[in-house]
Amino acid sequence: MLIRPSTDTDLDAITAIYADAVLTGTGTFELEPPDTAEMSRRRADVLSKGLPWLVAEADGQVLGYAYANHFRPRLAYRFCLEDSIYLHRDARGRGVGTQLLAELMARCEAAGARQMLAVIGDSQNAGSIGVHRRLGFEHVGVMKSAGWKFERWLDVVVMQRALGRGDAVPPEPGQ
Repeated sequence: MLIRPSTDTDLDAITAIYADAVLTGTGTFELEPPDTAEMSRRRADVLSKGLPWLVAEADGQVLGYAYANHFRPRLAYRFCLEDSIYLHRDARGRGVGTQLLAELMARCEAAGARQMLAVIGDSQNAGSIGVHRRLGFEHVGVMKSAGWKFERWLDVVVMQRALGRGDAVPPEPGQ
């Protein structure tokens, strides 16, 4: 398996993977799958900030993707990123998510990020919670019944992990 930066040619696969997550899963609270043009816009937004959008590929097939974006737009949050990971249904449970997240974290740390948050849809999402736990994320909270999807209330689990020096030292002046 190869983990690499995404390209425009990956957008159809990325869109299909996300559409499946929207229509059948609770990891995202979107209710309508975005089209390829919208996914392209979202990817371009992430990349324009100098942040990574990665894909995992094997035998020419995109198995999943991961990206990081600022947790919130306010400048004080500039060192805190939120990760997103989505896998093709056939790639789940094979370690693809763990490898994608590990590479995403390394690239975000190299870019100067100090904290990474996982905002996980559905407190029953054992796969995502497990991937994050394996890579050192700690549970920091639950937002109860924050979303309504598939005719039921869904919690949001928040997990966090320091990157690099975390909060041990302040950022360099001017960062």
